[in-house]
Order: sequence, then structure tokens, then C-alpha cells
Amino acid sequence: MGVADVSKRILLGRKLRSAQLGETLLPKRIALPVFASDALSSVAYAPDEVFIMLGLAGASAYAFSWKIGIAVALVMSAVIASYRQTVHAYPSGGGDYEVATVNLGQTAGTTVASALLVDYVLTVAVSISSGAQYAAAAIPALLGHEVLLAVVLVLVLMAMNLRGIRESGSFFAVPTYLFMVAILGMAAWGFLQMAHGSLPDVESAKFDVVPKDGMEQPLTTIALLFLLARAFSSGCAALTGVEAISNGVPAFRRPKSRNAATTLLMLGLIAISMMMSVIVLARQMGLKYVDPHDLHRLTAGGRPVEGYQQHAVIAQIARAVFADFSPGFYLVVTVTGVILVLAANTAFNGFPVLGSILAKDGYAPRALGSRGDRLAYSNGIVFLALMAIVLIVAFHAETTRLIQLYIVGVFVSFNLSQLGMIRHWTRHLKTERDPAVRRRMFNSRIINAIGLSFTAVVLVVVLITKFLAGAWITILAMAFFFLLMRGIKRHYDNVALELAADEGDKALPTRVHAIVLVSKLHKPTLRALAFAKASRPNALEGVYVSVDVAETAQLLEEWDQRNTGIPLKVLHSPYREIIKPIVDYATAIRRSNPRGVVAVYIPEYVVGRWWEQLLHNQTALRLKGRLLFTPGVMVISVPYQLRSSQIARQREEREETRVRPGDLRRGRAERDRQIQR
Repeated sequence: MGVADVSKRILLGRKLRSAQLGETLLPKRIALPVFASDALSSVAYAPDEVFIMLGLAGASAYAFSWKIGIAVALVMSAVIASYRQTVHAYPSGGGDYEVATVNLGQTAGTTVASALLVDYVLTVAVSISSGAQYAAAAIPALLGHEVLLAVVLVLVLMAMNLRGIRESGSFFAVPTYLFMVAILGMAAWGFLQMAHGSLPDVESAKFDVVPKDGMEQPLTTIALLFLLARAFSSGCAALTGVEAISNGVPAFRRPKSRNAATTLLMLGLIAISMMMSVIVLARQMGLKYVDPHDLHRLTAGGRPVEGYQQHAVIAQIARAVFADFSPGFYLVVTVTGVILVLAANTAFNGFPVLGSILAKDGYAPRALGSRGDRLAYSNGIVFLALMAIVLIVAFHAETTRLIQLYIVGVFVSFNLSQLGMIRHWTRHLKTERDPAVRRRMFNSRIINAIGLSFTAVVLVVVLITKFLAGAWITILAMAFFFLLMRGIKRHYDNVALELAADEGDKALPTRVHAIVLVSKLHKPTLRALAFAKASRPNALEGVYVSVDVAETAQLLEEWDQRNTGIPLKVLHSPYREIIKPIVDYATAIRRSNPRGVVAVYIPEYVVGRWWEQLLHNQTALRLKGRLLFTPGVMVISVPYQLRSSQIARQREEREETRVRPGDLRRGRAERDRQIQR
């Protein structure tokens, strides 16, 4: 096994057979942290964004925070109830894309796919950037290096997901459950203190918030409604990740649909409880929170606060609630930072599956549909990581800037998915006659209709409030992916039409003119000549490009002495070109007989070390690249194995016979011994 193979096995683990796909399926206890970490982690930044938006009008606007939280919770409840219908109706894993394509057409399906692709990339960028900001706040040495830290974290997540969904899910389960326990435990302790009248204030409670320029005067009704709409749209970031479960149904154990629906319900209950707890506690503890770029708006005694380091909402609550128990504070802050990083894992599970479905339908490169050594869609994982890194670097890992691009795509997919589900139930109600089944379908259609009304309102609010703040970038990105996917589909369709077999393909070429490329008269050349002669072409000749008179004369003398019975054509090249004379000669032969075929035999060395490949076959590679574009010319490589090629063969044989962990349990080791006998 070479160095590259050893490194790959260390990073990714041993290869898995296709038959072992069932071993990678997830039980509910693992599926919850795998697919719900994104939605759960939004508790760490969605409340922050709500308070930032309300704070634009001063601290008095914080009175609306719990009402905004309830509105977001209602939307989340409606969306989760709707997706529970989706996972039962479409358990194949296509999720919103499949629902929209089947019920609304390919244009709607492609729109949903483009929205989800953008949203998955943003999920990774936002989650990782937020986690990097938390880490920098906890470790001063990381301040100013958030971008580098975020890039490293993306690469680590990519490597872990390349190991397979089951293995990465088991690793992520512990911190995700710790996050739930930490936040809910903090909330329970805080509410207990509030019941006893001993709830402390957070560190920012002593400050005042100066309204943003232009909002100093009491707000008009329209201005207040617009402010609340902005806060609501920012809080709706808590809904991102909900759709991932509907895209990941195939990863669940049987019964897949029921397990996915149960996981969705658990996700909704936990996420709503955590979000409302954080918002209510923050309000009761006197939180003052502004945009990190507007810290000058925090004042004490009428003067701006100097040198104040604003911590995240959860960090401030945890510090106050656990004032007498510092391990509790460090647990909350640590697991929150970890879960923000791991939240990107939801996208790493959803994006590759969606990419594989798009590849199967012809809307994405077919490479995205291939499983890697660990049965994960490796190409999709790598592509997602690279796109997220580009965003992180472009926006300097600043969550506040990235969040403005967020949730537009996911609510586009929400709306089209709910509309598709309504049409799905309507179509089935026309043919269903069983009263009990019809009643269930009717109830499901009502649930999806409620979900559509809620998500449509949110989408309008988001577009109005976030368009100029950065949402236009998301819309452009969606349009780009939409056009790209349609272009890929059109290309594959055109190629399929071009490659379709017809009656004319049965016709045989009238003549085969074979030429064997000769550089020296040695074993590789003689093998190529023998192979070409065995194929019995209509005409056969060797071709040599002359760039040196003395070498040409020596080759001609050796050719005559060998007496191969095959003529040798010498192409003179006054400018010492090798490739062009051969291409021109093959083209001339083809032009003289348009219905014939020119077969070009190229002797090539087979070597066992990577650096030997750099020393051989370079001219042959360039020549094949040119000849492949020449109509009517066939290129045949005739390999000749050098001694060093045995190294590669022995390496492969050792790899095939090596006993791996688990082989004895699966009976593979005994089977291999029987084969060897």
C-alpha cells in the first residue's frame, strides 16, 4: 500500500462494500443529532438577531421579543407538521425537490433544488463562522484569526463526513445531546431563580441602548410594523435545517417514514422550548444587545461604553445564571460553540444526497451521484466544503453579514414544497374511495395549506426586509444554480440524442489503415507491431518522425535488418515537431478515404512508481489528446510492463489478501482462503 493509500485509510477508514450500505443506516437516537443539529443550533444565534433588530429602536422595543418568539414558534410548528406529511408521502429522500418536481413540474423542482443548494452552503458558512466567533470570544489568542479557524473547521468536518454518515453521526451525538441538556438545564435553573425572585441581571443590563440614527423619535405604526417584521424575519433563521430530515429519510432505519416523522416531532419540541426559554430569560434579565459594529450605541450614564466586549446572548445568560457555579457556565459556552460547528453537519448530510438525486435526474454532474470508499457521496461533500470556504473567506467569517443572506432559499423551498403537497393530496383525493384514507388525506391537505400560508407570509417579509441587506446576493446565486442545472440537463439530453444508436451504426468501415508509432526499434515497438498485425487491418505501416538525420539512418538500418515485413513511413519534421506531423498524416489518410478508419497504435510503458510516470509517456499523452479530436481516427494504447510495474502489482495483491477488522465475523477471511486454494 502506497503512502497516499495509507493516508487515505487513516483519514477515512477502511473501504466498505456496497452490500454494507444497510450497516450505515441510523436509529432515531443518532438521526436526531445528525439531521437536527442545524435547527437546534439556531438557538445560539436566532435570539441574538431578534434582539439586534429590536434594539435599532432602543431598549424599549425589547418588550416585543417574546411575541416575536411566539410568532417564530408558530411558523416552526406549522412547518414541522407539514414536513411530517412529506416524509410519509415521499420517503425516497428527494424531499422538497421531489415534491415540487412531481406535482409542480421540472421548473419548480429546479427552483427548489437551486434554493436548497444555496441554503446548504450558507448553513455551513453561517454555522462555522458563528462557532469561530464563539471560540475567539472564549480564547483571546484566536481573535483576528476567525477566518483561518473557520476554514480549518470546515476541512475537519469534510474529512469526518467522508468517513461515512453513521460514523460521523455517532461522533456528533454526544455534543448535540450535551447542548440540549446544557441549554434546557440553564433555562430550568433560570426559571427556578425567577420563581424565587432571585433571577440576576446579565452583564449588559446596566447599559442603555441609543436608537439608531433616524429612529430616535417615537416610531409610527408603519415603522414599528417594519421593525417587528425585520426582527421576525431574522428570528426565522431558527427554521433552517428543518427540511434536512425530509431529504435524509433513506438514511433512517426501517420503518423509515415513521422514524423520520418522530425525529421531526422531537426536533420541533426541543427547538421551540430552547428558543423561547432563551428569549424570555434574556428579556427578564435585562439584556441589551446591538450589532457588533454598533457597540458605540451602548451607553452608561449617557456616555458610550469604552472597551466593552459584547458576548453572545446565551453566554451572558449562562454567566449570570451560573454566577456561583462556573463549571455550568463553561459547559454552556463550550457545547454551544461546538454545536455551532457541528450544525454544519446537517448540510454535509443533506447536500450530497440532494446532489446525487440531481445527478441521477441529469441536473448535476454525474460525479455527484457516485459513492466513495465509505459509501458516502464524497464528491458532493468536497464540493460543499469548497463553496463554504469561499463564502467564509469572502465575508471574513462574520455571522452578522452572512445571516442577511440566510433563510431566503429555505423559505422558497418551503413554499413550493407545501404547494406541491397540496396538489399531491388533491390529486389522490380524486381517486381514493376509502373514507378513512380520504379523511387522513383531507387533514393532511389542511396541514399543508396552513404551512403554505405561514411560509408565504414569512417569505414576503424576508424579501422585503432583507433584500437590500444582502438577500439579493442569495437570489442571484439561486438564479445562477438554476441556469447552471438547466444547462447541464440540456447538455446531457443533447448528448443522449447524439449517442442514440440507429441503423447507420451497423455499417462497417470500408477500410482500416493501421499505423504503429515508432520511436525506437525495441520490445514495446515490436509488441505493438505484432498486436497491430494480429488485428488484420487492410493496410499496416510503421510511422517514424525524423528530427535527426543520423538517428533516422540508424533506425532504417535496424528496420531492414529486423525484416519485420511491415513498411516504415518516415515523416520529416524540419521544425523538430513530433505530434503535428503524425496528426497531419493520419488526417490525410482519413481524408483520402472518408468511409475508412485510421487506427493509431501507441506503445506505452507501464511503471510502478508515480515519479516514473513523469519520466515516460509524456509525448504519448499529448498525442492522444490531439488524436481524440480527429474524426475517423482510433487510438489504441499497447502497454509494455517494465520491471517496476511489479511493485504496483504486488502492492495490490497484498491489499487484496490483507485481513481487515471484521472480515472474520463476516466470513470473508475464510472465503478468501478457499479462493486462494
